[in-house]
Amino acid sequence: MVDMKRIRNFSIIAHVDHGKSTLTDRLLELTGAVTEREMKEQFMDKMPLERERGITIKAQTARLRYRGRDGKEYILNLIDTPGHVDFSYEVSRSLSACEGAILVVDASQGVEAQTLAHLYTAVDLGLEVFCVLNKIDLPQADPERVKKEIEEVLGIPADDAIPASAKEGVGIEEILEAIVGRIPPPEGEPTAPLKALAFDSWYDSYQGVVVLVRVFDGVLRKGMKIRFFSTAKTYEVESLGVFAPHPTVVKELGAGEVGFLTASIKDVRDVNVGDTITEAERSAPEPLPGFRKLKPMVYSGLYPVDSAHYEELKEAVARLHLNDASFTYEPENSLALGFGFRCGFLGLFHMEIVRERLEREYGIELITTAPTVVYRVTKRDGQLINIENPANLPPPNHIERFEEPYILVTIHIPAEFVGVVIRLCEARRGIQKGINYITTTRVVLEYEMPLGEVVTDFYDRLKTISRGYASMDYEHIGYRKAELVKLDILLNGEPVDALSVIVPKERAYQRGREIVDRMRHVVPRQLFDVVIQAAIGGRVIARETVKALRKNVTAKCYGGDVTRKRKLIEKQKEGKKRMKQVGRIELPQEAFLSILSTGD
Repeated sequence: MVDMKRIRNFSIIAHVDHGKSTLTDRLLELTGAVTEREMKEQFMDKMPLERERGITIKAQTARLRYRGRDGKEYILNLIDTPGHVDFSYEVSRSLSACEGAILVVDASQGVEAQTLAHLYTAVDLGLEVFCVLNKIDLPQADPERVKKEIEEVLGIPADDAIPASAKEGVGIEEILEAIVGRIPPPEGEPTAPLKALAFDSWYDSYQGVVVLVRVFDGVLRKGMKIRFFSTAKTYEVESLGVFAPHPTVVKELGAGEVGFLTASIKDVRDVNVGDTITEAERSAPEPLPGFRKLKPMVYSGLYPVDSAHYEELKEAVARLHLNDASFTYEPENSLALGFGFRCGFLGLFHMEIVRERLEREYGIELITTAPTVVYRVTKRDGQLINIENPANLPPPNHIERFEEPYILVTIHIPAEFVGVVIRLCEARRGIQKGINYITTTRVVLEYEMPLGEVVTDFYDRLKTISRGYASMDYEHIGYRKAELVKLDILLNGEPVDALSVIVPKERAYQRGREIVDRMRHVVPRQLFDVVIQAAIGGRVIARETVKALRKNVTAKCYGGDVTRKRKLIEKQKEGKKRMKQVGRIELPQEAFLSILSTGD
């Protein structure tokens, strides 16, 4: 068993593109965990999507052996956390498995939104945090300005921040020494009943579910009967190991250690992130604090472009769910799009990742309906229901009260863009809660906003008007009463359920006008007129017409009386009328995307 005084469990906190993955690569190299031949950029990022986007989607761990300047050998457990706000709960669980964290800040860009969110999580959990100023080799790097920002915005001392360049390998040894010197060793009772935190899991086709664990008390051994607190299910441990960074089998994991276990668990839903593992016979009296079940915040419909590919989509969604229990799905049938799935996601970014993985890894072309949030509706009979799909909304005369989810949005921007960003936030029903000039050139804005206004194109608009300089983070603050209505889109009098949206009552006319106007340009012309309408209940509030393609039926008439041509045109009109009654309009993906933009 490893001496607890020689163990250091730590994580790296950073905003997207501040150099977290590159720093991890250098730590792996300097500690000899990876040979020069095995080394590749972003070594810990396993998915092609993670490597391309420069983000971490799944948590990874690595056990590093480091001989300090004091001559002693230390075990450093690096827990690599996801970087995006959608995975904030997973980040909090991964951080709770550590005793310390390295805060990496870009020496040229300074403090950004996600840095702030993850740092507060680390501070709340009582972690020891120290700063690293990365990318000091860049010509535009300004370490002194960034140190002031760290102290003013984050409220932590930056005098002893370590200047480094992960790309050039500068300051890496100083960082390792700081991990050993500043981060405390874990505390735990090896003889107490087992208490371990499950902070991530995924499905392996040979071993079943692989669970990443951090042991707090007791010892985890092969063959031990274990029990999960939240599900009360028991299993027998089949194998134990650590990632160093390649999987290495071990006989046991003691208090303070980080590793993985397999126990013939068939369904990833049986392992909840943040759950506590204990012995089946000698159970711990209470679980570790902080556990909660993940609930999807954004819902969207996924349909195959070709309905013949439904079975392939069904299999692909089931497989992807094996590795991502936070993504939920259930079969759905749409009159316009056929068979598909109603899927729940942690946020917009999570939705984008899932969709892209389905298209890439399984080669399925998808139509995605507009993302919606979970609304609360109180009916007149007192029943409270959650509405994930606008098509399930009760009739207006049955609704007593409508509630929508609100979030607190924190936006970091250069001072020159303050005016346009404030206008954008107010156009999206935002309520300003704070504006803070952290330097003469950097501003932090805080707004309370409905989540439904953010899940469409808010982030894209924010990036566009700030020329890419804005960074955003948000947290959920509960539900609030709202005046909302269901806006239906009709094609030739038939409602298209997949295009229905829930909108604020005062903006319904404007939004309906925008949607039908955009759809007029994307719905393909037919051999008959296509009428596009926006309606609230039985009242049409906006209309556009896609004019029919005209086939020249009179081309074969050479001379003769004009009545010959008229007769042919009248005959054509009769045929078009019949066609309109039985005609089915094929909608392109652009028609669904047209309702995502709100045209601020």
